[in-house]
Amino acid sequence: MRCGITILPQDHWPQARRKWTAAEEYGFDSAWTYDHLSWRSLADEPWHATIPTLTAAALSTSTIRLGAIVASPNFRHPVPFAKEIATLDDIAGGRLLLGIGAGGTGFDAFVLGQPEYTAKERQDRFAEFVSGMDLLLRHELPASGGVSFDGDWFTAVNARMVGAPAQHPRVPFVVAANGPKGMRVAAEYGQGWVTTGQDGAVGEEWWDSVAEISRRFDDAAISVGTDPLSVDRYLMIDSGGSYALESIGRFDEAVGRAADLGFTDVITHWPRADGVYAGSEDILADVAARLPALR
Repeated sequence: MRCGITILPQDHWPQARRKWTAAEEYGFDSAWTYDHLSWRSLADEPWHATIPTLTAAALSTSTIRLGAIVASPNFRHPVPFAKEIATLDDIAGGRLLLGIGAGGTGFDAFVLGQPEYTAKERQDRFAEFVSGMDLLLRHELPASGGVSFDGDWFTAVNARMVGAPAQHPRVPFVVAANGPKGMRVAAEYGQGWVTTGQDGAVGEEWWDSVAEISRRFDDAAISVGTDPLSVDRYLMIDSGGSYALESIGRFDEAVGRAADLGFTDVITHWPRADGVYAGSEDILADVAARLPALR
């Protein structure tokens, strides 16, 4: 089992840098931050931009994998975003993971004045976004004439990228999906798939939902000709009404149950002083000491 840690982009960089470097020193396999313009109950609190934060983290670390969890087409276009991601992965020395999702219906969905899209429209947009990112991040060189596509949601005309990718054939995608259409996108394009389980479910009901969603991902992968075991499986374990770093016992239970369901990776959150994900950094340190035994 690999363990990742999510660091919300709320701190000024001197404090944030301490967390990103500590995540590497603690031995976490990956460190992530949210890709939102603002988020839920924290909308009126400080919230820094994703790509500059990850760039600074890349320059402050050397081995840990870094990622956005998850980017969406709510406020991004594949051409400029792919160029940012390719540049970031070059700076990180090929350590980047790109989480991608369809985009929710919260703050990010309307901040640019967008209309309210139906679930089908958001899924269609998502599929087009991922296919465009896949094409662009394989880095067609300028001499080739660039990359062009003309879809219902996104257009590119001879887009130039940054050159040979830092990872081949491109930065790995970790695709967030719970529904059948999204899961097919994950199975077709993703090197990883991530889920938070069923929204609103808690306790045993949530764990039952994770098991069912995992089975449905197997079916989606088979339907597009992908071996389900070839895709890494990520579980956000701070879901289902629980925070995994409330205690050592809670973390151990979550990791054990995720492993039993076939997940390869779990992701928790750096403890905050209060509110959502409130907890103690002492527990974080105790959990970090247990990471080598989980591998």
